[in-house]
Amino acid sequence: MNKLTSADRAKILHLLCEGSSIRAIERITGVNKITITKLLVDAGKVCMDYHDANVRDVQSKRVQCDEIWSFCYAKKRNVEAAKAAPEGAGDVWTWTALDADSKLVISYLVANRDAPSAYAFMADLAGRLASQVQLTTDNLRSYLDAVEDAFGGDIDYAILTKLYGDAPEPKGRYSPAYCTGTRKARMMGAPDMAHVSTSYVEKNNLTMRMHMRRFTRLTNAFSKKFENHAYAVALHMMYYNYVKIHGKLRTSPAMAAGIETRLWEISDIVALLEACETATASKVRGPYKKKVAEFSN
Repeated sequence: MNKLTSADRAKILHLLCEGSSIRAIERITGVNKITITKLLVDAGKVCMDYHDANVRDVQSKRVQCDEIWSFCYAKKRNVEAAKAAPEGAGDVWTWTALDADSKLVISYLVANRDAPSAYAFMADLAGRLASQVQLTTDNLRSYLDAVEDAFGGDIDYAILTKLYGDAPEPKGRYSPAYCTGTRKARMMGAPDMAHVSTSYVEKNNLTMRMHMRRFTRLTNAFSKKFENHAYAVALHMMYYNYVKIHGKLRTSPAMAAGIETRLWEISDIVALLEACETATASKVRGPYKKKVAEFSN
């Protein structure tokens, strides 16, 4: 069986991380879309595990949280009429927690936009921080109890509510409403109201839409399986935190946050994947070799 070289793997992953669709990569590289999808899944699993193990004890002062919408297989309103809709079909939300100074994505969660997801997201974020921080979220009701449950009183928490006017186009046409102002409210602790903002995490939402084709609106590049959607997000977060140079910081967010000492390349992600494959193969071959030795004796 033919196997992709490390260079081919790096090229495909780089194209995925820069917003190319799977079919476009198939046309560019000549690699079958099934192979590309398998590579995405395998790399996504490794990136998910690496983030979980290494983005810990983050020294942060201000954290901003938000949720970004996408969908899997069909939008929520169309799932009931869709043919053979898989489990997980419908609206999918990616929760992100961003350090306002280093721009590091500290925590992320691909799930629904409901209370259980908010609790899981905030519990994960609390476990990754080294000290008390100032937290800003939007006015999603699910955040309030989740923040209190995860942090107790060890948090300076405020919410930012955006005020909107009428949409610039008639009803039925997509166009965001005009933001006419914001309202800040202290919820817990003593947050510095001058730093109550979600601007950086909302800018990160744009970065996600630009770098993941399946987040692009009004296309047919959306995810068809929930699991693949989650793995694509995991790959992007790894690329964003460790490989991509932030325009303002002139370094990667991971280096700016002090959890990494060097700038990664895509080849480093490939090396992680191949090291995982080698370790897995050794575990599989070990019992097999033992059985062969027993049979030989």
